[in-house]
Amino acid sequence: MGEITGAETGFYIERNPDTVRAPDVGFIRADRLPTKKLSGFFDGPPDLAVEILSPSDRASEVIAKVQEWLHAGCKAVWIVDPETETITVHESKNRIFELSKGDTLSGGDVLPGFGVLVRDIFG
Repeated sequence: MGEITGAETGFYIERNPDTVRAPDVGFIRADRLPTKKLSGFFDGPPDLAVEILSPSDRASEVIAKVQEWLHAGCKAVWIVDPETETITVHESKNRIFELSKGDTLSGGDVLPGFGVLVRDIFG
């Protein structure tokens, strides 16, 4: 399947100059995991980056993060908004959709077989 990472895991999303980012939650497919224990930052983006909004996040900063992740090669970016209880899924610059309580969040090509009701995420 793969490995889930937390905000303490950094990813090189660019080299020369090096740019490291850390999503709130990341997922790396098993076939991309290094054979040795990871030391330092992961070389490349996660397959899935999840960003959880806080009240202090500015819309322009969130959009910039999404664009950075997608440009670096993330297959999907999920923006979780606890205030509106919605999840915005970005699969590309032009493929974006918002899910609310009655919808099911699917793992798509990144997490085949994964599905959860949005209402269950927010409890």
